[in-house]
Amino acid sequence: MTDVNLPTFDQITAAAADIAAETIRTPVLALTSDRWRGILPDAASITVKLELFQQAGSFKARGVLLGLRRLDAVQRQVGVVAASGGNHALAVSWAAQAAGVSARIAMPSTVDPLRIEGCRAMGAEVTLCDDMPAAFAEMDRVVAQEGRAILHPFDGAHMTLGAAVCGAEYAAQAPQIDTLVVPVGGGGLIGGLGHGFKLAKPDVQVIGVEPTGADSMTRSLAAGHPVALDKIATIADSLSAPKAMPYSFAVAQQVVDRMVHVTDAQMRAGMGHYMDVLRLLAEPACAASLAAICGPLRDELAGKHVGIIACGSNVSVARWQTVMAG
Repeated sequence: MTDVNLPTFDQITAAAADIAAETIRTPVLALTSDRWRGILPDAASITVKLELFQQAGSFKARGVLLGLRRLDAVQRQVGVVAASGGNHALAVSWAAQAAGVSARIAMPSTVDPLRIEGCRAMGAEVTLCDDMPAAFAEMDRVVAQEGRAILHPFDGAHMTLGAAVCGAEYAAQAPQIDTLVVPVGGGGLIGGLGHGFKLAKPDVQVIGVEPTGADSMTRSLAAGHPVALDKIATIADSLSAPKAMPYSFAVAQQVVDRMVHVTDAQMRAGMGHYMDVLRLLAEPACAASLAAICGPLRDELAGKHVGIIACGSNVSVARWQTVMAG
């Protein structure tokens, strides 16, 4: 196991206060309606934290704001760059615009046009790339040529700290939770969220969820070191990190208790449940936790107090319909 310095309770509290005026204390919802009957596992309780209502439409906003806070005057003058499949890109564009900082975003050309236009509408300069590995390569090129500061989508202390603020908030809102099920892309969310929750409730079990076609964290934790994927094949573009990175992997080693896979079909089912029951337009990543508790984790959650997270919903109606059609 690789040791990293995880944020302390005092650091999380200070960070929460620092960004409180600019972020939303997202609500939690107990899934108790009769309309969930037959869909959910036979758990003692199931609670979802609705991060899709956060600024810029996802949990990313807290960490990005904290990352911008850490820039010095020269870095703020030069600007920032990020590579993202969408949610992080929108968060960077939103926060940079608010801070008066120039932002460049590298995105795969296949992402939802809603995300691309959303970034441009907030003043970011968007470069479209063939895929996520190409987007990360473009980010590195911009750093080398322009000297911009990287706001990495998941690998950084500020992203972990932002997610830890979310975790501490969730623990305060739903202290009964004993099993936390969290989607994993690069690992920034589960590492921070799980750590923040465990500071309040050390015995909570933290389970990560990855698509079968994009499981770099599962493979990395099994190998004991960061692993890169040869290819990515999933409908969940927000969970399509091409490789695990050193910092977020080291955090995950200390926080994550186990990993499970979900298929594209299971995520589509989760998206359908969110629409049918809650009228929420959930992207695949947003539905991953729900897909896991209704799928591979279903039988073992009987009697548990389960917490899931709806991590973001930056998806157009047209793209949602396309994804659901398969």
